[in-house]
Amino acid sequence: MPGQDVIVIGGGIIGCSVARELARRGASVRLFEARTIGAGATQASAGILAPYIEGHDRGLLFDLGLRSLQMYDDFVREVCDESGLSVEYRRCGTLEVATDAATAVRLRSATGDSLHWLDPAAARGQEGALATAIEGALLATDHGYVAVPSLMDALAWAALRHGVQIEAAHRVTSIRVDAEHASIGTDDGTSFTAGAVVIAAGSWAGKLNVADGAAAAVRPVRGQLLRLQWRGAPLRHIVWGPDCYVVPWEDSTVLVGATVEDVGFDERTTAAGVRDLLDAVCELLPEAWRATFLEARVGLRPATPTGLPFIGASERSSRLVYATGHYRNGILLAPLTARLIGDLIVDGREDPVLGQLRPTA
Repeated sequence: MPGQDVIVIGGGIIGCSVARELARRGASVRLFEARTIGAGATQASAGILAPYIEGHDRGLLFDLGLRSLQMYDDFVREVCDESGLSVEYRRCGTLEVATDAATAVRLRSATGDSLHWLDPAAARGQEGALATAIEGALLATDHGYVAVPSLMDALAWAALRHGVQIEAAHRVTSIRVDAEHASIGTDDGTSFTAGAVVIAAGSWAGKLNVADGAAAAVRPVRGQLLRLQWRGAPLRHIVWGPDCYVVPWEDSTVLVGATVEDVGFDERTTAAGVRDLLDAVCELLPEAWRATFLEARVGLRPATPTGLPFIGASERSSRLVYATGHYRNGILLAPLTARLIGDLIVDGREDPVLGQLRPTA
């Protein structure tokens, strides 16, 4: 119901999107982030919006991604209007490159209104920087990217202008719920009470002291990302190969990602990770050998046992709500997640899909 007070734990893309959505619907929201806004997995995201690639099996993850992608134009426009800031956002399409015959057969069989199979010559006609030894590529014209740093700035300002109180550098350590309210405790001994608590802490959900097994089921998977200054002809599309993807920004830099490393809470960039990505991008786009190395980033993506995000109320209490475990799809699924949580908490309406995303241990 409007006017309900809510605590959101986590200031990444999901936490900020949820906080803004709740506040714009009339809730009183306080957001807690242990570091700075967007400092976790979000800052190491390439911002790719590509459900046809992430959901090859056309299962529930694909359905969620497609549904959220359809919301993205309005999402970015509204956040820009509310914040007064601009966000780099382009639906430039993706080229998913087949480097062997088996992959070519699989990609040729993909169906969708925005999907177009290109033979090797046509693929290189779209992107002249592609290696010559390819079998073709699948063009998905609806795909695109959003520049995450500018989106996070705009989201934070939009949330503030809707009245969200942001408590940065406050680490939440515990959550308690009872029949009448929910409360949190922080590392400095302070406690706060609200009508509901939303766990949007990503990989750190399992670090919270909460009597609910679902939080502990979320685990970190390290992903390293490179940023290069591109020296060749500008890339027109996001290029996705077997071992890396490449996202071209308007400033002639490209993002190259991303490793998948099960190393716990180790947030180091490594020589091995950087080397593997450089080798992969140079094999996919040989002109990358001329690029200038600018930086490497690392983030811990939150994974769940089901491979799907945890979205919805805890089995223990409706006052404890999850919005975490989005793994590689936090940016893509942010608009939909925010709407689902807003419907649930403010309007008391549970979307049928939440039955398949219920937090479980």
